[in-house]
Amino acid sequence: MREINLSAEQLVASLLAMSESEQVCFVDSCGVSHLGSHLLIAGINPRETLAISGKNTDETLQIFEQKLAENFASLFTISYEFGLKLNHIQPRPKEFSTNDEPDIFLAVFDYLIVHDYDTKQTFVKGNTDNFAEIEQKLQTFAERFQASNDLSKSIVESNFTRVEYLAKVEEIKEFIRKGETYQTNLTQQFRARLPENLTPKQIFYDLRKDNPAPFAAFLKRNDDFVISASPERFFRVESRESKVESEENLNNSRFSTLDSRLISTSPIKGTRPRGKTAEEDLKLKNELLNSAKDRAENVMIVDLLRNDLGRVCEFGSVAVEKLCDLEEHPTLFHLVSTVTGKLRENTTISDIIRAVFPCGSITGAPKISTMQIIDRLETANRGLSMGAIGICSRELRVESRESKNLIPDSRLSTLDLSVAIRTMTIKDNHAVFNVGGGIVIDSNAAEEYEEMLTKAKAPLNSINGEFDF
Repeated sequence: MREINLSAEQLVASLLAMSESEQVCFVDSCGVSHLGSHLLIAGINPRETLAISGKNTDETLQIFEQKLAENFASLFTISYEFGLKLNHIQPRPKEFSTNDEPDIFLAVFDYLIVHDYDTKQTFVKGNTDNFAEIEQKLQTFAERFQASNDLSKSIVESNFTRVEYLAKVEEIKEFIRKGETYQTNLTQQFRARLPENLTPKQIFYDLRKDNPAPFAAFLKRNDDFVISASPERFFRVESRESKVESEENLNNSRFSTLDSRLISTSPIKGTRPRGKTAEEDLKLKNELLNSAKDRAENVMIVDLLRNDLGRVCEFGSVAVEKLCDLEEHPTLFHLVSTVTGKLRENTTISDIIRAVFPCGSITGAPKISTMQIIDRLETANRGLSMGAIGICSRELRVESRESKNLIPDSRLSTLDLSVAIRTMTIKDNHAVFNVGGGIVIDSNAAEEYEEMLTKAKAPLNSINGEFDF
């Protein structure tokens, strides 16, 4: 491990500048302390990338699990449509259909660049062969990034008009009356042609500056970019070996042999915009906290996720640690809950994905029938939006608070995924992202539309977007 004299801002600038010529992937907590988030973790020029798609989900998950079991670090994306395949839902043809999104994209690295916002340290760890070259590149590119303040407008289109969106809300309420769903997450897809001077690196820079998020991400994939300002953790698994007989056995063991694993998930349901004054902020905050409708939305999804975790956790171990806590973001307020459980022995990564994907907060409840309703009502593939972005590392460093030194702990494995909300893909100067909200029986269609636009505000601002709604 080598410490590098770079601040978080310098590291982000370096990585973004480098993305023009090198393949860069990183997740970034942006200095927002939430659910233990406190790191920026990056890889440059992966040793291997895979874009996995196919009809056989068992084969896809087998490849995915094999790669995550190797003694490397991986950053990855999982598309929403992979969840349809997992749940044996045959999607109908969409008016705005695209088939570019792989089921799973995976970038594998033999070293990581890490910044700890708590200690303000930046270091590189892993394969020591290229440490000197990596440090030199980071230092060099840190001086090359230049943000632009003179950007042309992006013209934004959508798959729904306001009238159409309101009608979809009423259709969902009719499905609720028939008993086919209790809550359905309806999304609207925004598509924008970007001006030539608006690059992915500029978009992420502005999004991070104006809307720092605990689960932000920037990934340069094989032929497109992923930019995320997600505030929502999907799930996190931390694992410690109860017994290590030898380093050789540890390096050869599969992730699925680890025990004493804790899994946690933190769904978001309930949203209000931020006010223009402290008084307005307080009013909107209290309105959200006292909203029976928003609390009911959140509790429904908590129940769904308790059920999902129960499929892979030890009996009696699933617990609601937090229920409807208020969370503040630069443009809005959210209600967030946290559910935890202890995974059953020999549970694999594939078992977890099958049990919980996609996240219930972006489907609704009950999950399968509601996903079928979503497929009937939405006119565009969700793609990566509402899917997941994650990182898996079999070798992390943990900080010793007593010594204030970073020490290796090869027994620690971490799998951490965010829900891909506030997430866009960019290809050939075109940006695509979905924004949605949970519809329940007492939803007001016009208010749901306004809530959806509130959530769209941050990504629209980041692309300097004009949307005629």
